[in-house]
Amino acid sequence: MKEIGKRTLSGLLYVSLLIASLFWQHTLVALFFVFGIICMAEFKKLIQLKSFFPYVVFAILYLGFAYWELISNSSNGHDEACQILLVITIFVQLILIKDLFSEKTIPLFSSKRFIITTFYLSSGFVFLISVANFNQSFTPLLLLGTFILVWVNDTFAYLVGKNFGKQKLFPRISPKKTVEGFLGGLFFSCIASYFIANFTETLSFTNWLILSIIVSVFGTLGDLIESKFKRQANVKDSGVIMPGHGGLLDRLDSIIFAAPFIFLFLRLVTYVS
Repeated sequence: MKEIGKRTLSGLLYVSLLIASLFWQHTLVALFFVFGIICMAEFKKLIQLKSFFPYVVFAILYLGFAYWELISNSSNGHDEACQILLVITIFVQLILIKDLFSEKTIPLFSSKRFIITTFYLSSGFVFLISVANFNQSFTPLLLLGTFILVWVNDTFAYLVGKNFGKQKLFPRISPKKTVEGFLGGLFFSCIASYFIANFTETLSFTNWLILSIIVSVFGTLGDLIESKFKRQANVKDSGVIMPGHGGLLDRLDSIIFAAPFIFLFLRLVTYVS
């Protein structure tokens, strides 16, 4: 019970802090900057990268795009830079997905460590801010709805998997994850998308439904990829900052990995409409 209490308290603090910050642009930027630094520190330990340089790259990339989107009145070159970052990020993430399905360990030579920290972690936070400020119009409910989909997926994947799970999803990487749990998380995320669409009035139900599938699929892949990094590092959690939960990266790995694909879908919706 004591462990459950710590887990509940730290979880509520994390969710409350996140939701409260969503409605003030500069607070959200500052919070995600702090989150990014913490996640970077945790991830650097997982991949045994001792250089300080990834922090510098994160600060330049994240704060540069945040200034461009939220403060600067100029949009010159923004779309082009965003598209380039998106293409590189998705390419790097596809390589990580390929590494996930390989029975070998993820190769972590020096240049790849810097590439991963830049185009997996740093750009993930950039696209979270881009989702909140989609089309240069601050829409916090869009990001809130996305986080709710992640939370619903994670919660019901755990509950369904624990009570009904039989077939292992990825036993080499995460023995507790099951196919039934994944499908349960996906199913309830799809249901949640209906209520999110009606409550937020940001996107149509159809678009939120597609987003729920994107979040479930790529969020699960992101969680599995981080699990493989942890298995290679021979650790259970990425950190200890959240009692009962582990590290902050353990809580954000799904949304960080899914963020570029969410942003890509939103851009496609804009072009079609």
